[in-house]
Amino acid sequence: MFFVGIDVAKKSHFASVINSDCEVLVKPFKFSNDETGFNLLLNCISNLNKSDVLIGLEATGIYGDNLINFLFNKGFSIGRINPIQTDSLRSSNIRKTKNDKIDTSLIVQCLMLKKYTLITEKDIDMIKLRSLCRFKMDLIKSQSKYKCQLVGCVDVVFPELNNIFQDLHIKTAYALLSKYSSAHAIAHARIDSLKNIIRKASRGYFSNQKAIDLKQTAIKSIALNNSSIELQIKILIKQINFLQEQIDLLDLEITSIMESLDSVITSIPGIGNWLGAIIISEISDISKFAHPKKLLAFAGLDPSVKQSGEFEASNTKISKRGSKALRYAINTAASLIIWRDDTFHNYYITKMASGKSHLNAVGHVSHKLTRVIFKLLSTNTRFETCS
Repeated sequence: MFFVGIDVAKKSHFASVINSDCEVLVKPFKFSNDETGFNLLLNCISNLNKSDVLIGLEATGIYGDNLINFLFNKGFSIGRINPIQTDSLRSSNIRKTKNDKIDTSLIVQCLMLKKYTLITEKDIDMIKLRSLCRFKMDLIKSQSKYKCQLVGCVDVVFPELNNIFQDLHIKTAYALLSKYSSAHAIAHARIDSLKNIIRKASRGYFSNQKAIDLKQTAIKSIALNNSSIELQIKILIKQINFLQEQIDLLDLEITSIMESLDSVITSIPGIGNWLGAIIISEISDISKFAHPKKLLAFAGLDPSVKQSGEFEASNTKISKRGSKALRYAINTAASLIIWRDDTFHNYYITKMASGKSHLNAVGHVSHKLTRVIFKLLSTNTRFETCS
């Protein structure tokens, strides 16, 4: 058997090859995190039978994802190693030295001791899923920024529009503003044109009276007549709609992967494909966490420690360290499950009755939910609602 230990970093990695007799066949060498570097690694192990090769990497962040995907597609067996295992071996050494070259041999030792989990097709899907989820969150963030800018522009050229549409971010309002981007433009528009836009965009939800109210409000508006802001409004709406198209495409791909995985995470009330995808892709391998507290810490939901001398704070905020995406998904799911499951609802009500604020109570629900997620993923069992 031949063991390949790879220490992963952002721009370059280190690798070494050792056989089952502990003979170093290839001394630790550096290779870049790109196609050239990957091919260099392949050349070093090309004379070995793939079935006799086991490659090991630490489960540390995203920097090894491309390499894992590359090697998996080449047909190699890959073992993911918990950094706790290598730290334990490092601590057992007298000097406790840590550097890239030594770490490759520690990774090989973990492979020899069978302290790893073999990467499967499911793990590759997790890498894809995490990338898709993070990209979608970036697009949503950009879209939210444009929406805020749009509201600011409308407040200048038609501040009373909020009295007509309680929510500016609906198709009807966007369709209207795309053609008539200010109170001035709407005031001078033909009433039949306004009726037609509103009727088509809302699919008959809004009556002709809405168009009449809109025109009368526009005529009396205190808005500025600013053509430059009108142009900004039209561009912003195009940007928002374009981003929504991209988000919808990502949703289709995320849903496809989630359906193929059939994860128990979506059995939890309030957690659909979107929140479920974030949770399982950020966690990736639940075996990395020895205890629910470890998962809480990874999500940044653990309390921050405030202590000085003999003083220790009794009330502390959450640390907000770790995966921001995972924390967002769990907190969002917690705010939903309190209305969809009796056990969580009663737990929330109990916290509120004890004097907690809504956000504080939901925070407690997030803790409870995280422990449930840990249990379900660890045992691969589905959530059962208690009635």
